[in-house]
Formats: sequence, C-alpha cells, structure tokens
Amino acid sequence: MAALSQPQKSTYDVIVIGAGIQGSFTAYHLAQRHKDTLLLEQFLLPHSRGSSHGQSRIIRSAYPQEYYSRMMPDCFRCWQQLEAETGTTLYRQTGLVLLGPLGEPELEACRKSLGVDEVLDAARLAQRFPGFQLQAGQVAVVDSTAGVLFAGRALQAVQEVFRRHGGTLRDGEKVLRIEPGATVTVTTTAGVYKAPRLIITAGAWTGALMEQLGLRLPLQPLRIDVCYWREKQPGSAGLGSVSPCFLTLGLSQAPHGIYGLPSIEYPGLMKVCHHHGSPTDPEKRDQAPSSAPRPDIAVLSSFISSYLPGLETQPAVMETCLYTNTPDEDFILDRHPKFSNIVIGAGFSGHGFKLAPVVGKLLCELSLGEEPSYNMAHFAITRFPGVL
Repeated sequence: MAALSQPQKSTYDVIVIGAGIQGSFTAYHLAQRHKDTLLLEQFLLPHSRGSSHGQSRIIRSAYPQEYYSRMMPDCFRCWQQLEAETGTTLYRQTGLVLLGPLGEPELEACRKSLGVDEVLDAARLAQRFPGFQLQAGQVAVVDSTAGVLFAGRALQAVQEVFRRHGGTLRDGEKVLRIEPGATVTVTTTAGVYKAPRLIITAGAWTGALMEQLGLRLPLQPLRIDVCYWREKQPGSAGLGSVSPCFLTLGLSQAPHGIYGLPSIEYPGLMKVCHHHGSPTDPEKRDQAPSSAPRPDIAVLSSFISSYLPGLETQPAVMETCLYTNTPDEDFILDRHPKFSNIVIGAGFSGHGFKLAPVVGKLLCELSLGEEPSYNMAHFAITRFPGVL
C-alpha cells in the first residue's frame, strides 16, 4: 500500500486531493515539472468507489464542442507517451459509430470536427458493421481514430510514473479539514500536511470539500448503471471484441445519449449504458435497495431491441459508477475565487476520462500561475451565479 511504503513527511510544493484519473494526471504533470507533490486518496487503492475504476472507457476524436475536439490530439499523444513510459498497452483502436437523426446538429458538428464527408445510411452501416440496425431517417458517422482505453490499467500506469518521478501517493487518508492561507493546511485521518498550493480533484466528494471553503458549486453526483448484455448467439451479429464502440446523439428515446463498447471486459457481453443516472450521495451510493426502480434499464432494453437485435434485452451483469455533473455538463477547471492558490477540477459529467491528460496539464498550469495551454472560458466557476 502506498501509505505504508513511503516515509511520513508534512511539507510539499503542491498537494492534490483525489487520486482518480484527473488528480493522478495532475500530480503526474507536477512531478514531471520537478514539484514535490503529495497525492492524497481517501480509499485504499485500487478501489471502485468513484469514477475512474473498471476496465474500459471510450476515447474519441469526435466531439460536438470544438473546445474538446481541439484537445484530443494532445490527449492521444499523452496516452501513447504513457504507454511507452510504462511498457503497457492502454488503448485498443476499434473505431466509433455515432448514431443519430439525419441533420442532427451535434452529429453534424462531430462530422465536421472529424473532417469526414461520409455519412452511412442503414444499409451501408449494416454492411460495414453487422449488428447495428438504424431506424428510418437515421444515419451514422464513423470516427476511425476512436477506441477503448483500459481504465484501471491506465490509472495504475499514471500513478506509477508519478511515483517514479518522486511523487508521494498516500491512500486510505480521508481529508477532514482544509485551512486556506498563503500556506494551505490539509488535515487527514492520518496526518497534517502543508503546501503553498492545493488542487482539489475529489470527484463526487468535491462539493462537500468546497463548502468548507465557502463555495457552493452546482455539482450533482449521479449513480450510473453500467450494464453488460449477452449476445443471443455467441460470436454472432458482429458484436465481438473487434466491433466498434458507439454513441447516440439526438435520439428521442434516449435524450441523454446511450453508448456502447465491444465485449472486451466480459467475453460475449457488450457494454451498453445510458449516459445518465439517479441523484445520489456518494457516501451512500451502494445502499440503494435492489428493488428500487431503475428507469435507465427500461430505456436501454428498448434501445437494444430496436438497434442491437443480436443482444438479449435484459442485462447479464450490472455494476455501478459515479458521474459528477454540472448543469451544462462542461468541466470546472479554475482557481478558487477567494483563494488563488487553491485550484479546482470537478464536474467531469461522465466524459472526462479520455481528456484527463490535458485536464491534468491545465490544472498543473493554473496551480503554477502559468498561462493555460487552452482557452478556459468554458470551464470557469463564474459561469454559475451565486457560488460564493
């Protein structure tokens, strides 16, 4: 365990709270800049309590928002660099099929961000990717750069490189109190630490920590059902491990979007999830009774019967994950309005994992007082009124 293997020390250049993928990449960039960095995690690692666990996440170039698509080449480069640094495979290229109504604005924006002209109708999609069945008036756009990130492996890899560069990772330490000032004091269940800079990337627990610091951020933790669906005939319908990921945009029966990944985690089971969930308290997320209604499962079952007829319509395996959403589903990457040496990364809204290399770089730059590498207007705290 990280907490037991390193000597106790109390003063650092930077403290990062939260060792999910965002905090770990932030610490990674700081350590590469030769900053003496402490990365704190409340749970013993590895764990499945937050938003960075599990085996797979989609990585894609296609984004309707230009400010995300512009970051993706940098992200792909950094993921490849991390693979080289650790000698570990972190990515499998599968392609991504974007499904939606013809002329749907977000689908068109994705097509433009990819720089592709080709739009597939139902017949051409079924020919190219058997197993997908479009409805009348719907089309598909293909992102050939996309694929699957091996999430748990990626998190371990970035933490390994962080420690290799002299970083300190202490797990099993819950933050109890943050005292702002020219030097910030962080008290945990196991010690007291001081640093002139603090970065908070605590996922669904960020809101509670920020209230200690006089900020009421509009962050809503959601409990997400992560579902795996069995092929009716093993190896049929082209839905095996070489099939593409997919993402829906603008479908009336799935207003929040549905996404899917090929059967990499569980052979013969495809991962298909609703990009939405039920509000939850992160401390109580696993206390929901099994009999509680799960409307997202009904949405998914209906979608699968229409679009993926080669799959059974009831999930074979169900797991859970946490999203922490902002009202506009854009990230919060900013300094505290009153304490400029405290930086916040939050509200990744279920689409932050792939962007973590750049998010970590931006949080590192903000903390060090440097000009950020990208325009930060969309990520400012001040876009939400009344947070102080």
